Amino acid sequence: MAALLSAFTPIWTLTAIGYAVGRSDLLGDRAEAVLGRFVFHVAMPAALFTMVSGARPASFANPSMVAFAAGTALVCGLGFLAAGRLFGRGTADRAIGGMASGYVNSANLGIPVAVQVLGDASFVAQVILFQVLLVSPVILTLLDAGTGTGVGTGPGSRRRVAVRRMLTMPVRNPIIMASLLGLAVSALGLRLPHALAHSFDLLGAAAVPTALITLGFSLNARPSADGSAKAVPNAVPGAGAWRTGRAEVVVTVALKTLLQPLIAFVVGGPLLGLPERQLLAVVVCSALPTAQNAFLYAQQYGRDTRVARDAVVASTVVSMATLSLATWALGTTGS
Repeated sequence: MAALLSAFTPIWTLTAIGYAVGRSDLLGDRAEAVLGRFVFHVAMPAALFTMVSGARPASFANPSMVAFAAGTALVCGLGFLAAGRLFGRGTADRAIGGMASGYVNSANLGIPVAVQVLGDASFVAQVILFQVLLVSPVILTLLDAGTGTGVGTGPGSRRRVAVRRMLTMPVRNPIIMASLLGLAVSALGLRLPHALAHSFDLLGAAAVPTALITLGFSLNARPSADGSAKAVPNAVPGAGAWRTGRAEVVVTVALKTLLQPLIAFVVGGPLLGLPERQLLAVVVCSALPTAQNAFLYAQQYGRDTRVARDAVVASTVVSMATLSLATWALGTTGS
């Protein structure tokens, strides 16, 4: 438990610093938006390019990744459906709901947890690539489709606009563009000059801490007349909107911290028969909390950030218990 606590401490510390700085208004009332754009358009693309260009994507084609991917796909899909069927969300907000339900904090939390629990972070590296190269593009495509402004006069025209936006999205989205460029560099076996690679490393290292600071800023959001920092689509104004938002967070966190690791365990254990240590790696990575990327994407696409923000915070608290339980149960089984 102490090892897990030490892994979580930087998240809480940086988020608290962001809250304190935002509360003091030290950086002005536009700081949250500016920091969010910096992470989304500059720091995170640099980090993803560095990560993908130095990796071999084919490495995640193995049974352990099948089990992890199954849990991710099913839970993201359930989160997407729940956001629409239960809470009346549109396509873009459903995408955020799905991401908050199944996109794990694999980088800044997954790596230290894996080192503490598993002894190495090799499987986490595969999880990072899977999320960057497969999950993120799907989420961003849904966000782009749900927030598109180009609408024609008829069904045919709208269809052409939708196809054009989907085809041009890699050029317009820095996250996808950086990942594709990194994939191309990796596939061609190229190596950047040391000075240039080090520059990208330095810039990319700012992504996670700045995103956590931005998350802390968002906790200062003042409720508006409808009871939330941003209006919740199809929610009842006032206290009803607050209750709807709270219920949505509860559902999202339950999917993330309970159902996702359970599905990974069932697929990896009874169905695929993974060895105990591989099964432990799959379940531990699946039990990681929601990544702050869900909040960041919601912010940058102008969506309701409250559910994503609260899901990140709440799942980080709950996951300490689920990670401890998974580590104890599977560690005992495999010993």
